[in-house]
Amino acid sequence: MDKRIALVTGASRGIGRAVATALAASGCHVLINYRCRQPDAEATLALVQRAGGSGELCPFDVADGTACEQSVAGLLQTHQRIDVLVNNAGIRSDSLLVFMKAEQWQQVLATNLSSFFNVTQPIVKQMALQRQGRIVTIASTAGQTGVEGQTNYAAAKAGVIGASKALAREVAKRGVTVNVLAPGFIETDMTAGLSRKELLAQIPAGRFGKPEDVAAAAVFLCSEAAGYITGAVLNINGGVYT
Repeated sequence: MDKRIALVTGASRGIGRAVATALAASGCHVLINYRCRQPDAEATLALVQRAGGSGELCPFDVADGTACEQSVAGLLQTHQRIDVLVNNAGIRSDSLLVFMKAEQWQQVLATNLSSFFNVTQPIVKQMALQRQGRIVTIASTAGQTGVEGQTNYAAAKAGVIGASKALAREVAKRGVTVNVLAPGFIETDMTAGLSRKELLAQIPAGRFGKPEDVAAAAVFLCSEAAGYITGAVLNINGGVYT
């Protein structure tokens, strides 16, 4: 009962998996959200347990408002509270805007931006009542600078940055912090198809980041030590685009 309860969306792989594992190692009981990759989610749970932590699988689609409302209500009924929320779930569907299909735009915004409302809104209500909480959303440097071929993705990530800054102001007096991490090129499935040699030349640090680089920052922002940090956007990008 002394453990903090942390919900990580899109935790079946990549950055979400690393964040879930790191939060578990820091002493949280981790709610591992995923949409359809149950074997991957089970692998995340195994890593959480191997790190000496505890967790459970929480399948629901963050783009589905009704599913989020029902699932979050069930989690709050079971655990009484959620102390930490990491909004990580996201997808890409790249195309130049002139060729982009309406469903590409809508699907990316639903998963990457509308999910912020779907998941955060019921949880921040409870955090405000208990007068404490940590919310961290994973954005992207694409939302700060724009990236050719990613107007949908950039729009969604810029949107969660703005939403997080506004929410931070709304709930600061209630002891709830709301911050954003903006990763650059991180070694995950989402960057697997990119031209690595060309991109490395643009990164001052000379390497892609690792999911653990993002996870370490997330754990700090979710900690008691970060209680006076809110409305911030922390770049984790090896110096690119800065």
